[in-house]
Amino acid sequence: MKKVKKLHIVLFGALIGVINGLFGGGGGMIVVPVLTKFFGFSQKQAQATALFVILPISIASSIIYITHNSINFATSWPVILSIIVGGAGGALLLNKLDNKVVRIIFIGLILISGVSMLVR
Repeated sequence: MKKVKKLHIVLFGALIGVINGLFGGGGGMIVVPVLTKFFGFSQKQAQATALFVILPISIASSIIYITHNSINFATSWPVILSIIVGGAGGALLLNKLDNKVVRIIFIGLILISGVSMLVR
C-alpha cells in the first residue's frame, strides 16, 4: 500500500475515532462513505468493514465511559442482547441483498437520523 494511502487511512481513522468517542457512536455513518468514496470499497464490503473497525473503537470508548461512571448498566444489558441478535440477523441479511439496495437503505437511515435530530 502506498504511503499516501496509508496516511489517509490513518487520518480518516483518527477522525472517525474522535467522532465515535465524542458522540458515543455514529462512526459507522462516516466510515462507510469514506470507504466507498475514497478507497473504492463496495457498499457491502464498506458496511461489513465499518462494523469490524467500530468494535475496537467502541471497546476503547466504553472503557473510558465505565471508568467515569457514565453507563446505566441496568438498561445496557437488555439493549446489548437485543443488538447482538439484531446485528447477527442484519449481517446475514447483508449477504443476501444487492449492493444498490443496501446503499439505498443506508442513505435512508442517514436521512431519517438527520431529520429526526433537526426536529428535536
